[in-house]
Amino acid sequence: MSRRSTLLRTQLGDAARRPARLLLMGLAMVIAAFVAFGTVLAEEITERTVLGRLSGTPAAADLVIGPGDGEQATTRALAAARQVPGVAEAVGRTDVYVEFDGQPGTGLSLLADPGTGPLATVRVVTGGYPDAPGEIAVSKRTVDRLDLPVGATVRISTGVSERPVTLTVSGVLEVPDDTGELAYTSDRELSRLAGHDGLTQVEVRLAPDADPDAVRTALDRALAGTGYEGGTPVLSSGEEARLTEAEAVSERVHELFAVIAMFVATAVVAATLVATSTFRIVFAQRMRQFALLRAVGADRSHLFRALVAEGALTGLVAGTGGVLAAAGLGYGLPLLLRGLGREVAFPGRPVGAAVAVVLGTVLVAVLAVTAPAVSAARVAPLEALRTASTTAAQRGVNRPRAVVGILGVVGAALVFLTVVRQLPGTGQDGYDPLRQLLLIVASGTLAYAALVALGPVLVRPLLATVGWPLRRLGPVGRLAVGGVGGAPRRAAAVSVVVALGVTLIAGALVGSASLTALSKRELAGMAPGDLHVAAARDGDGFLPDGFVERVRAEKKLTTVVPYRGVPGVAVAGGQVESMLAVDLDLHQLSTWEDFGAVDGSLTDLGPGRVVLLSHYAEAAGVRPGETLTLTLGARTVELRLAATLDNTPVDAGVLLDAADLDRLGVPAKPTGLLADLVTDGEDARTSALKTLRTLGGGAVAVQVLADARDDVDGDLREVFGVMLALLGLTVVVSVVGVGTTTALSVVERTRESGLLRAVGMSRHRLRAMLTVEAGLYGLLGAVTGLLLALPYSWLTVAALGGNVPVEFPAGRLALVVVVLAAATALAGLLPARRAARVSPVAALATDG
Repeated sequence: MSRRSTLLRTQLGDAARRPARLLLMGLAMVIAAFVAFGTVLAEEITERTVLGRLSGTPAAADLVIGPGDGEQATTRALAAARQVPGVAEAVGRTDVYVEFDGQPGTGLSLLADPGTGPLATVRVVTGGYPDAPGEIAVSKRTVDRLDLPVGATVRISTGVSERPVTLTVSGVLEVPDDTGELAYTSDRELSRLAGHDGLTQVEVRLAPDADPDAVRTALDRALAGTGYEGGTPVLSSGEEARLTEAEAVSERVHELFAVIAMFVATAVVAATLVATSTFRIVFAQRMRQFALLRAVGADRSHLFRALVAEGALTGLVAGTGGVLAAAGLGYGLPLLLRGLGREVAFPGRPVGAAVAVVLGTVLVAVLAVTAPAVSAARVAPLEALRTASTTAAQRGVNRPRAVVGILGVVGAALVFLTVVRQLPGTGQDGYDPLRQLLLIVASGTLAYAALVALGPVLVRPLLATVGWPLRRLGPVGRLAVGGVGGAPRRAAAVSVVVALGVTLIAGALVGSASLTALSKRELAGMAPGDLHVAAARDGDGFLPDGFVERVRAEKKLTTVVPYRGVPGVAVAGGQVESMLAVDLDLHQLSTWEDFGAVDGSLTDLGPGRVVLLSHYAEAAGVRPGETLTLTLGARTVELRLAATLDNTPVDAGVLLDAADLDRLGVPAKPTGLLADLVTDGEDARTSALKTLRTLGGGAVAVQVLADARDDVDGDLREVFGVMLALLGLTVVVSVVGVGTTTALSVVERTRESGLLRAVGMSRHRLRAMLTVEAGLYGLLGAVTGLLLALPYSWLTVAALGGNVPVEFPAGRLALVVVVLAAATALAGLLPARRAARVSPVAALATDG
């Protein structure tokens, strides 16, 4: 047997005999493999679940008749489909909005659905589904919002006939996406109410024994001539229709997971850095063993290959373990969620992806072990004569590494300044942030390359600042700071990983705060209050006399702000011919602080000063500080532009002072009002809605603006929650790295621990010292990451354009530093307790 194979067998056998060390060396890679394969399964679960939930076509639909060449399906196509042999069921889909008779602005969205059977998209919870003309079933929320329990009647204006139609509520339904104004009935009844035979589509379910190809051929023949002139509807399979409907949703899923893939790549990079540090520490502990191998004839290349093979074995075990753990969770979680009543799809069987993740983990391990293996293979045979099995840690950096670090600093600074010079101005047209964002990524990459290269040099000055309070705590603090500073390369390697996670999380927090501020600004225009009341369209255009006072007297409502609005206001010169002018006082609104001007200042709004919708200002060619002339009929008024808004409340084109609206000859009676709820919640909204309709006596239309705000807020919370969870993966890897490093460091410094115990240090103090060391790794990384995150976060938000405000959530950023320091300290607690339990005599007897 050759010397090379003997050496390889020796190293692999040693690794197999020490599974605990193998686990410590590969733990970060286990997590990275788990995250990578878990992401693959999560994408499949998400896509399948989204397609199942958001596709309008039920899964039971085998064939779908839809529009083609501008022609839509009709009731004639539905009737023809029902006559084809092999068709078990065919239903038509269409919808129409109808207003309540005498209540303009209040009505129902009527949708067609069979109500029962495999093709039904709704479920009856009370009463029964409509089976006679003039019957409807309504959603749960509609019952509360519009006071339509089973047995109630409502008169609607269909627009088909001059006489209103009376509908009776036969049942209450559980429906998808309940907006509070939904009603369902049969396709035949809905076509009668709509007054036309057009359908959105026809869904066909085949009999169990039917031949799909034969039925499709027969349907094609039956459909000929059933459309309008110029073409016939298109027949497709149910699967094709569902995929087409969900294409946009599916695309968003892929875009989301493309972003997720970036975070997974970051976690993999972090795992590589942790693994490299771990291999370096483990190999440093075994230097005497390597020297003995060299002394008995092993050359450098043989030793190097053996260590790389050991690293590959570690990667294989870690990758396999991570994939199996992710598979267990990926297939088990849908079962658990289904047991809790949530319908979640199962993933497929991505065997190729699983193999790729395992092989990728092996590759990561080989990359991580290469540099430590090169250093270890250079050990001289004379090192075997040393009494210790470890070698002293290197403190500085060599010249090539210093050059790389300096070049990284210079490159990062130059790219950073380039982006600063190219930041967009206010309202700049045609700006594309993609190039600037890519440059920011390049600058950040160079900055972290410099940090990796120069980390050992930076540890000491940073530690001198961060560790100053610890030195004042006595011997334990001084020894902990000295322990970290005594191995700067190890401290730098671990701290860089923590810094990477903190930079990403801090950036996400700044981005989240900034985009939340932007969202609030947009929501302030879209939903300036919880409720909006406007005069009914068929009235005189004004709120009823005394209505505002009655609303203000309601204890369930607060911040009632009436306003006047008049359409047809133009900007002299012909650039803007007609817009809605409103005298809404923004300062009185509870959302006043959320408003933000695109240009100018909203505080300047007052007599003689107006706020314009930004695209109207562009069309009129006027900027804040300049004058413009508004006209309404024969009246004109010259005003100064105070500010512009991208999104104005109550669809206003121009906001102006009440005195200026008087000068345009607008009557003093209010046309609408905004109000907030004293207590929020579905019950409070429903109660307020009914109260306002009662107070208005059918002369007002009420909107619950808070519903739209909830939808946007929910989407934002979901997006940012997913983002922070993904970024947290990097932090998990970082904390694991700190725990692993501390555990290996304890083994490396067993003799040192024994010496400290021998000179009088108690177990408690030794445990505290090692725990503080672990916390210092996290604190160093957190501070470094935060110092990099602040400028790059500011630059990223500024580079987005769109007048996005930059917000720094100081409290949450400080919390990140504290939590990271605490988490890394906890990660080192277990190995610290293990070290403290070793007796001084046994520790001093070791050669490490």
